Formats: sequence, C-alpha cells, structure tokens
Amino acid sequence: MSHMGDVLAGFHAAWEFESDSVLIRYERGIRTPKLFQALGERRVPLDAIAGVTLTPGKRGTVVLRVVPRAGADPLIEAAAGQLKEACDPYRLVLSAERETLAEYYADELRARLSGDDEPAERFLVDAPEAPRAFKAYDAKASFDGKTVHFRWFWTGASSTKWKAGDQSFPVTELSGVEWRSPEVFEGHLRLLLRDAGTQPAQADQDPAAVVFGLGYGPVHESLPFAAAVLAAVRDRGPVAAVSAGAPRRDPADIAERIRHLGELHQAGLVTDEEFSVKKAELLAEL
Repeated sequence: MSHMGDVLAGFHAAWEFESDSVLIRYERGIRTPKLFQALGERRVPLDAIAGVTLTPGKRGTVVLRVVPRAGADPLIEAAAGQLKEACDPYRLVLSAERETLAEYYADELRARLSGDDEPAERFLVDAPEAPRAFKAYDAKASFDGKTVHFRWFWTGASSTKWKAGDQSFPVTELSGVEWRSPEVFEGHLRLLLRDAGTQPAQADQDPAAVVFGLGYGPVHESLPFAAAVLAAVRDRGPVAAVSAGAPRRDPADIAERIRHLGELHQAGLVTDEEFSVKKAELLAEL
C-alpha cells in the first residue's frame, strides 16, 4: 500500500488500496455470490474500518478481512449479523500461496487506521443507490429514494393487507427498517414507523411489512433495498433503529404458529435443528 492504486486480487473480488480508502470491486460470474454481483463495487473509507484480520481459510486459502466500525455501513447495519460468511462483503479470499503478500497489505492497512473503533455517528460507506425493487411473496416492493411502495399480490397477501390496500411510506415517516433474512423461517422486510404505536407482531398482518418465501425476496435483492431505505431514513432524521422488539403474542397464536412449523418440519421443508430453534423462540414469547 506504499503506492496508491496497489491492487490485491482474490477469489470473487479485487481490492484497490488508495490513500484514504479501499475500493472493492466484485467479480461477475457463476461462482461469485449474487450479493457481490449486485453490489458491483464499494469504496470503504479508512475511517469506516475498525481493524484488519488475516486468518486461515478453507482448502488452502487465507482470508483477509477488514472489520467495519459499527454504524459505518448501512448494508451491515441492515443485515444485523444475518449474513452468511461466504456473503460477507468485507472478506477477501486468497490462495494460501499469497499469504505473505496478504500479510503485507494487512500490516499496511493497520498502520493507516486511526484506531477509532467507536460506533460511527453517520454512515461512512455509501448505500446501494435507488431506485430499488424486488418481489416478495405477498407484494412488489419499490423504492425511488424518497418513498417506499408496496403493491400487494392477491395470490399472497393476507386479507388484512389486501383490505388495507397498496401502501406508500415516505422516508420522513419511518424510523428504520427490520430485515429478517429470507434464508430463515419467517423472513421479511418491515418498515418501522415513527408514529404508528405498536405494529402487528406477525409480518403477514402488518401493512408496513412484506414477507419472503422460497424464491422471494432473495438476499441480493432485499438486503440492498433495506440498506438503501435505512440510509435515506438516517439522512432525514435521528439514528435509525434496525430492529423492533416484538410484542408478546397471544397463546393461541403461538400454538397455531407451532402447528404450522410442525407441518413444515414433517414435509421436510424445515430441518430438525431449525424446528427446535424456532419452536424455542416461539415458546419464549409466551
């Protein structure tokens, strides 16, 4: 990194080291995670980096990773720890033969960091640009940079949502977003409203939420969407929350959700582990 513009290429991405930032360019191709392809490239200011690690990887590889500061990246804030390791945009996987070179760049990066690992007061990494759109199970979600729109599908929307009609939410009316990965049970994207009181616990009953499902709301579409909305919200008000404490559910509702979960388990759509974990989560809400 002694020369601005040095490039370190790994699997699925190349990092270009500049005087005040790291420019990450993601490859396009069948083997590249779809989230990386959707991001294209990202510039990460050194002020947004809390640390650097270099660790052994799988099958003869090493992994160079920059650790983002809390609150610095809207994508990471929206993901809230739900991204799988292979989809971590801050990991650069290299052949073990390049470990010495990777160690050199890791040391160079560490030397340039300010040492500030306190949460950032504002986003330092740019959010994915609007407009954004994706198909959830019960709606088409779109965002033009100022307003989020949900257009319900009659084949998937609950009667509550259908009766409420299509929804539009200016970012000025939002306090944040809640993204639950489509790769887990009950995945959804929920808009957190500033003045709505308590929102329904179930996403399929909340007109401010869309639910995911098999093939709907994939990570590479719904997460950049959530990050773009979150960044727009923060630009217009106080620090946005990214999670909402769900109110306690009615026991009858819990029993119905467990029954439905059991049906998915018997059908082989939910693993034993997923069944046990989710059942415990539901029982804990009693």
